[in-house]
Amino acid sequence: MRTTGGRARGLHQDGVQVFHGIPYAAAPVGAARFAAPAPAPTWHGVKDATRPGPTAPAPVRNGFGGMDLSPVTGPPPIPGDAYLTVTVTTPDAGSGGLPVLVFVHGGGLLSGTGQAALYDGGPFARNGVVLVTLNYRLGIPGWLSLPGAPENRGLLDVIAALRWVADNAPTFGGDPHRVTVAGQSAGAMIVAALLAAPPATGLFRRAISQSGNGLCAVPAGHSLAITRQMCATLGLPARAEAFHGVDESRLTAALHALPPAGPALSGHLDPSLGNSPFKPVIDGVLLDRQPALALRTAGREGAGPVTARELLIGTTTDEAALYTVPGGAISSMTTRTLGALAARRSARPEALLAHYRARLPGAGPGELATRLMTDLYTAGSRALADAHSALPGTRTFAYTFSWRSTAFDDQLGACHCVELPFVFDRTDLPALHGARALLGPDLPDRGVADLAARTHAAWVAFATHGDPGWQPYDSGRQATMRIDRTWRLHHGTPTSAGTGEPA
Repeated sequence: MRTTGGRARGLHQDGVQVFHGIPYAAAPVGAARFAAPAPAPTWHGVKDATRPGPTAPAPVRNGFGGMDLSPVTGPPPIPGDAYLTVTVTTPDAGSGGLPVLVFVHGGGLLSGTGQAALYDGGPFARNGVVLVTLNYRLGIPGWLSLPGAPENRGLLDVIAALRWVADNAPTFGGDPHRVTVAGQSAGAMIVAALLAAPPATGLFRRAISQSGNGLCAVPAGHSLAITRQMCATLGLPARAEAFHGVDESRLTAALHALPPAGPALSGHLDPSLGNSPFKPVIDGVLLDRQPALALRTAGREGAGPVTARELLIGTTTDEAALYTVPGGAISSMTTRTLGALAARRSARPEALLAHYRARLPGAGPGELATRLMTDLYTAGSRALADAHSALPGTRTFAYTFSWRSTAFDDQLGACHCVELPFVFDRTDLPALHGARALLGPDLPDRGVADLAARTHAAWVAFATHGDPGWQPYDSGRQATMRIDRTWRLHHGTPTSAGTGEPA
């Protein structure tokens, strides 16, 4: 394969071609670690692209109660500076005009890699779709606000990767005018930001948001509070140049000093209650408001071109069970902790909790917290779906993934990440199965295999034609496909406890 940087030699694997570790930007070292991504260097000869390359430095995450999430998060980080790379899996680099799916991994903007086993592009390529996965800057290099450095550097990396795809798609058989950008969790937050970021316009035709949030961005004040806390931990002044020479291992170790959801700020309501202190920042450059609000304003004012003509968006039924079940918080959480969570979400936390208790009579604090956090994904995704569907010339498709894992004595349910093995048609991965694994102790049966094939086919159809196979969504009828062993189209977002503030 001949790219803009030079020639690369990949490998043939199960009927497809795979190219690992192709740089889309220069290595982020020294001052460049906190700068906008620079163009990738060229090389002479033929680059060996047969093995995965370095991954972004990341802390070891121990927040899942001993649950094995390695198929999603990937192996331990592979050291090396040149980690701003893509992996390309194509049916045939010599063909042309194929749809391209660019997948942005999750991990709370703290961890993860496009090289995780679950993101194997073989099933997509065998169905005629080129899959591109990528690495982007995580943690402090990617997302910490620092005077003298641009905000949202990880988001800038993804935009640079999309530009690389646009420039190189014909070399790996793809069509630069048929690009879909997809993301899950933090990757879906990045997708939401891309929908509102002017520099991303024209780089993709379609978008997929899996378990994201169109109300995910934080104001500069929240981000700077994290900066003050991190600088105090490291003993460094809040200037980009003070961080240039700091060893990566010191930066990743310092992240353990931050509370998972970041500092609680007076007068600021956390839009996500996630398990990471980092979120996209409203910087006035890439983002001037929440992504859903930016799309809503564009729809009202007819301002600017539409970034994505088609959007596929959805959540899982029990998103937050991933955070409350494995570690036992669902049974051990106190009323006081629940109250603190509600206070981060609402200016009227007592009324909010009364709303949930009325809908879930008899539920304990852990169950209420699980539903409250789950509904943040639902409400944030619905806000983005409403805004996108109101734009002229667009189509929006909504889903809820409801297949239940039997892990942790059948408590994990349709938790965050559970749809990924079905989307990628990799429910056969051994590490996904076990009493404390994502899909539970049962080995895949015919029903699971059929559900994986059908879910994967819907994503292939959307990337290929812009239609996953069900009725489009609008804010009135809210057509939403409930994906389970049996698929059913619902009108209105199916959820057990509601998604909004109490009236």
